[in-house]
Amino acid sequence: MNRFKKAYCAASFVFACVSILLTIYLSLTGPAVTYAAQPGDETGQTAPEGDDISDLTGDGDTEEDDGTAPTGMSILWNNDEGNVSTPVRMLIVLTILSLAPSILIMMTSFVRIIIVLHFIRTAIGTQTAPPNQVLVGLALFLTFFIMWPTFQTINTEAIVPLDKGEITQEEFFKRVEEPIRTFMIEDAKVQVTDVNLFAEISGATYESPEELYSNVPFTTLVPAFILSELRKAFIMGFLIYIPFIVIDMVVASVLMSMGMMMLPPTTISLPFKLLLFILADGWNLVLGQLVSTFY
Repeated sequence: MNRFKKAYCAASFVFACVSILLTIYLSLTGPAVTYAAQPGDETGQTAPEGDDISDLTGDGDTEEDDGTAPTGMSILWNNDEGNVSTPVRMLIVLTILSLAPSILIMMTSFVRIIIVLHFIRTAIGTQTAPPNQVLVGLALFLTFFIMWPTFQTINTEAIVPLDKGEITQEEFFKRVEEPIRTFMIEDAKVQVTDVNLFAEISGATYESPEELYSNVPFTTLVPAFILSELRKAFIMGFLIYIPFIVIDMVVASVLMSMGMMMLPPTTISLPFKLLLFILADGWNLVLGQLVSTFY
């Protein structure tokens, strides 16, 4: 068996070496001239004399010149206005779509909503109810509900004019930035202390909050917004925990007084917490107050 393994390894090594040498030999003995444009095109460039371009494949078969130049590789600008060509535009769109989850998390209300929903599930004590897919879906649709005016503004003032060719790409990015900046400052109410933190790290100083909000770079505002959202979400989570902790403490003290120390308190307190959440119309109360924090 060991001999077979050694023979197999040696054969694999020899095969790899032969393949590499064969590849190098074919690359060195291949066609020496490659034309990147059609000979005799409008630029006035023609193929060098003495080179037979009718046989680029090396198979010896040539075709008679029928008056048409052989097809080559050409790089052309899309139009005379300097707009982005369709393939490049598709590449940009696909890149934006791949980064859409990160953009959705960083610059919208998604962070605060999903953290608060997670605290609700943890405070009640249900491990997988509602499941993660339901929580993420609910947070996603609530994000669309909250951000819909901002999305409409971006579509009206940025996307539609860019599609019609009325604005340039630089103007497009400026018009997209303005509604998002307005949402972060006026709707989400990013805290001045968080913006000051990242402004000081970047070495910028501002005298007043108005000057801070109007002149702070967008790259400084985004991390400050995320930090502010995390702080607010954790404060809400603490307030959500309070009534459920009281129920856990009451149930635990009752079980201790009855001598039932081996019975987990969470087993008894879970139905009471669910009952409290239902009687108080918890989903309506929490989601309603959560959405109202953005207005």
